[in-house]
Amino acid sequence: MENNSIEAAGSKSAWRPAQAYAMAVACLLIGLPIGYLIRGSAQPVPATALSAASASASVPGNPHAAPSSMPTLDDMKRMAQKQAEPLMADLEKKPNDAILLNKLALTYKAAHQFDQAAEYFKKAVDADPANIAVRDDYASCLYYLGDVDGALAQLNQSLTYDPGHSGTLFNIGMIKWKGKGDVDGAVASWKKLLQLNPKFDHKQAIQQLIDEATKSKANQANGQ
Repeated sequence: MENNSIEAAGSKSAWRPAQAYAMAVACLLIGLPIGYLIRGSAQPVPATALSAASASASVPGNPHAAPSSMPTLDDMKRMAQKQAEPLMADLEKKPNDAILLNKLALTYKAAHQFDQAAEYFKKAVDADPANIAVRDDYASCLYYLGDVDGALAQLNQSLTYDPGHSGTLFNIGMIKWKGKGDVDGAVASWKKLLQLNPKFDHKQAIQQLIDEATKSKANQANGQ
């Protein structure tokens, strides 16, 4: 892939590019506030942080919880910390190892611990600045933490290494539209994606985003 598919943590049914773009379009068309950013990193995400919590018969501290109850953020945080322990031990021996740093970041991101994930993604891109996949993951965490400008800065930095990177251009469009209210900027990014990737497999999904963003701007101008 172009380092731009969303992969479910440890799942056999990982998000593929077609699913990612289609889901983003679907979410935006029904009015969800963020949609889905395309994941940059191809590194595997350990399944333990999520599977252990969801498979447990009860949530710690709540013995009456149903076996099928969804894990809370606190549950996922505890599982992520446990999963991170051996990686932390390895990192003490190799503190600037970009692969280890990325694995730690992905572990925390899978558990929605975006502050800790961002910390390790930053260290990973400092160790390997040209790694667009990791930088895009870092940008997505910054966005989820509310740092819209920081996220866009990282994505624009990615474009200095690969101006036509489809996942990066897609995410810039999403963030400009949903994070900045900049429809023109979003549409320009998506049109650039299509222009620089003439054989792009998901042109229809991107065109749907362009049409919907343009329509939303027209509706807003008409007071609808």
